[in-house]
Amino acid sequence: MKFKHMAVALLATAALVGTAGAQQFFRIGTGGTAGTYYPVGGMIANAVSQPGKIVVTAQASNGSLANVNAIAGGSLESGFSQADVATWAYTGTGAFEGKPKVTDIRMIANLYPESIHLVVKKGSGIKSVADLKGKRVALDEPGSGTLINARMVLAAFGVKESDIKPEYIKPNQAGDKLKDGALDAFFFVGGAPAGAIAELASSGAGIELLPISGAPADKLRADSPYFSVDDIPAGTYKDVPEVKTLAVGAQWVTSAKADTDTVYQITKALYGDAAQKALAAGHAKGKYITKENAVKGVAIPFHPGAEKFYKEAGLIK
Repeated sequence: MKFKHMAVALLATAALVGTAGAQQFFRIGTGGTAGTYYPVGGMIANAVSQPGKIVVTAQASNGSLANVNAIAGGSLESGFSQADVATWAYTGTGAFEGKPKVTDIRMIANLYPESIHLVVKKGSGIKSVADLKGKRVALDEPGSGTLINARMVLAAFGVKESDIKPEYIKPNQAGDKLKDGALDAFFFVGGAPAGAIAELASSGAGIELLPISGAPADKLRADSPYFSVDDIPAGTYKDVPEVKTLAVGAQWVTSAKADTDTVYQITKALYGDAAQKALAAGHAKGKYITKENAVKGVAIPFHPGAEKFYKEAGLIK
């Protein structure tokens, strides 16, 4: 009996670590194809893969919450998550209140700020969050960080979910419905520019972005310190002036069970010259993916492989 258990344990260990010299596969759960996680995930996967050694692939998913749950369940090696969702998972708070804590979640890197976008059609007359009462508003799908943040923003501005006509769809579907006049507004949390919103802004009808600022936003930041003040600069989207909003960090997370050397090699590759050039050229958010930003706004433990790299780089003690 003892030997049987030992054999099972050895098999499990071999599955986690991979055999020496064998090719390692490392998946990144991203988000919907119309958001920012998906293209950035693809760029990172290409930049850090080492043919014959480590193959990193990016795959579409429902977003932050879904990625954290998949990592916890072992069906993904890593994924992108908003800073708030990763913190809640580790501490058993927020969206993870009353659920088992995901104590094995570990940080690879903080990547870039994700802006809260609140999109309406140009000339709609909707000027503030409070104006959404009675309107048809898309909040994104269950499993997304956007849905959680949209609810927090509405509550901060005194709007209940029962005050609006909510729809739980992705931003590309929401964009189509907004264009067709079947929707009044939608939320999206992601790095600007987001593909679906850029497309909508250029499609003729035009869009406006509503500000998330003032006393309600300040209070939200005081209650939830992972939010930061953010500006979406003028011209980020066609004919849209600068708008003040809030942002959360986009973070790349994994499991404590991931192989230390694999995570070290991936982290090191991410901040090497070739990857840094490719990221800066490939997406507006790529230039934020620096080793200096990697250790900011981190509220969960680093994976030992990532920690080894940041210590060598003199970024953490």
